[in-house]
Amino acid sequence: MQSTFFLALQHNSSQMETACFSCLDTAETPVKNKKSRHKDWRALFNNILRCTPSPHTATDTHPLTNKAYRPTSDEVNQWAQSFDKLLAHKYGQAAFRIFLKSEYCEENIEFWLACEEYKKIKSPVKLASKAKKIHKKFIWNEAPKEINLDYHTKEDIAQNLQQPTATCFNAAQKKVYSLMENNSYPRFLLSEIYQEICTISQGKSKYLKT
Repeated sequence: MQSTFFLALQHNSSQMETACFSCLDTAETPVKNKKSRHKDWRALFNNILRCTPSPHTATDTHPLTNKAYRPTSDEVNQWAQSFDKLLAHKYGQAAFRIFLKSEYCEENIEFWLACEEYKKIKSPVKLASKAKKIHKKFIWNEAPKEINLDYHTKEDIAQNLQQPTATCFNAAQKKVYSLMENNSYPRFLLSEIYQEICTISQGKSKYLKT
């Protein structure tokens, strides 16, 4: 569980994202029952809280310290206002991914994030290479993290791969986004994970200590 999560993280939100997702990427063993699943996400949360520096401790002359990061109540409440606000917050992304992992559907957020990174690529050569990797990982019928797409969407992507552009995954990304927003997101807000985050933000958690 420790792996890259326990590397020194000192300065900015990009390091926070790396910390959260590195921890999640190393926890690939599926849990077998509800009790184990709760123990699993609590362990992940403890690691994130203890190893992610707090952005609220930074000043112009003093960079971020090693104080454990705890989202504020305002931040956590904003996650419930819209799915966009949840995804726009790096810690919110990590929390939502932990939730999806507990439901065995983390491939949806992973695909969505991969598409976001894909659209930033400027080099045609790198774009084509990344498109093939995304297709192999998420789209084709034997993909290790195949997402749920209809036949026509998959065929359109296969055609687009002949001359990849920054928009060739847009239709699939919108479908996955809609699935998460309409199905997973409401369950996340009702989940024990989100309720625990609310208590963490108030410093009242009896399970997760910062």
